Amino acid sequence: MKLWEKGINTEKIIEEFTVGNDRVLDLQLAKFDVLGSIAHAKMLASVGLISEEELAGLDKELNHLLQTIEAGNFEIEEGFEDVHSKVEYVLTEKLGEAGKKIHTARSRNDQVLADLHLFVKDEIEQIKQLVKGLFDRLIALSNEHKEVLIPGYTHLQVAMPSSIGLWLGAYAESFIDDVYLLNAAYKIADQNPLGSAAGYGSSFPIDRQQTTDLLGFSTLKYNSVAAQMSRGKLEKSLSFAIASVAGTLSKLAMDICLYMTQNFGFISFPDQLTTGSSIMPHKKNPDVFELVRAKCNKIQALPSEFMAITNNLPSGYHRDFQLLKESLLPAIESLKSCLTVSDYAFSQLIVKEEVINDPKYDYLFSVEVVNELVTQGVSFRDAYKQVAEDIANGTYNPQKTVNHTHMGSIGNLGNVEIEEKMGKTLEIVK
Repeated sequence: MKLWEKGINTEKIIEEFTVGNDRVLDLQLAKFDVLGSIAHAKMLASVGLISEEELAGLDKELNHLLQTIEAGNFEIEEGFEDVHSKVEYVLTEKLGEAGKKIHTARSRNDQVLADLHLFVKDEIEQIKQLVKGLFDRLIALSNEHKEVLIPGYTHLQVAMPSSIGLWLGAYAESFIDDVYLLNAAYKIADQNPLGSAAGYGSSFPIDRQQTTDLLGFSTLKYNSVAAQMSRGKLEKSLSFAIASVAGTLSKLAMDICLYMTQNFGFISFPDQLTTGSSIMPHKKNPDVFELVRAKCNKIQALPSEFMAITNNLPSGYHRDFQLLKESLLPAIESLKSCLTVSDYAFSQLIVKEEVINDPKYDYLFSVEVVNELVTQGVSFRDAYKQVAEDIANGTYNPQKTVNHTHMGSIGNLGNVEIEEKMGKTLEIVK
């Protein structure tokens, strides 16, 4: 069934090519398609385009469909082009003429737009909760291991003292920047496009504010052409946001892979969280974090892909937009799984507490020696030269006691302030 059928059969090769993977992907949109239809039916009744009796029947059947979807029993069989055609078919089968009226005053264009806006809002909330879960885990581990010193690096060279607390707290705070972008994407999604029809409005006297309120949008996308132009922009805004989360997670995964190696050995995980080798019995491979790194790097390519698809399209709807869904929905699921498995793995993190005592890290403390001389009245430049000469002559003597007190340093992580910042950031779109 196709909503645009006019009694002319489409050749099978054309149908298969144009439908693509919509039947499978639309299962994730089905809940929101039905919710949009419930709101739309109520609005149609309020403006006199359907009767109260017809509304009662539509409302009953749509809510039954919603229960079927939430129970995981909804299917879009071959023969249906998308979720919209399946829902309308079910309504028509159950209600006859009343079922055919559900499409009054809307198009598949604004229907799928409304589905996507509702879907994106819901997914952003889920992603934010997963980010918050990993954030809380990292803060807790940061506090627990704040006294454990490890090397800090610049240019992959041993640089200055860091700590497990400073390292994990850094990633926790970095996720706040990602939530800022998720909030921005949420604001873009939180605008109701329903009622824009094919992009040029309708001659029916519909009440778009009513559907806005019923669907929980904070505002309308007022101009009907602007509403249609949000297709593409919506997906791009979310792609940048999830790519930002993925970027933070990928970098963290890379650190884990590095710090687990025998050459570093700062951390480890229980054997059951690692994998082995078919020929090397000693191996404990960080496959989980290697896959997190790769999956997140793939997600970071999404904005470029979406810009390449949409950047030369004029206003109005184009079938090109269908391809965005094919990449966006799997990417969202991939990111959620990466956040979930990372949180689980970190719950079993093992920290090695004595790594800093290895002599190869003695030069980490050169700046501490320089700063101690400065506190004794030596100018920084002269103190720097003196320590450099000691290192060159082999007379350098590290001072391994660190006393960093400023906000955001080893001795004053600022985790309480970071938690407060995250709390305020999570509340922004509420």
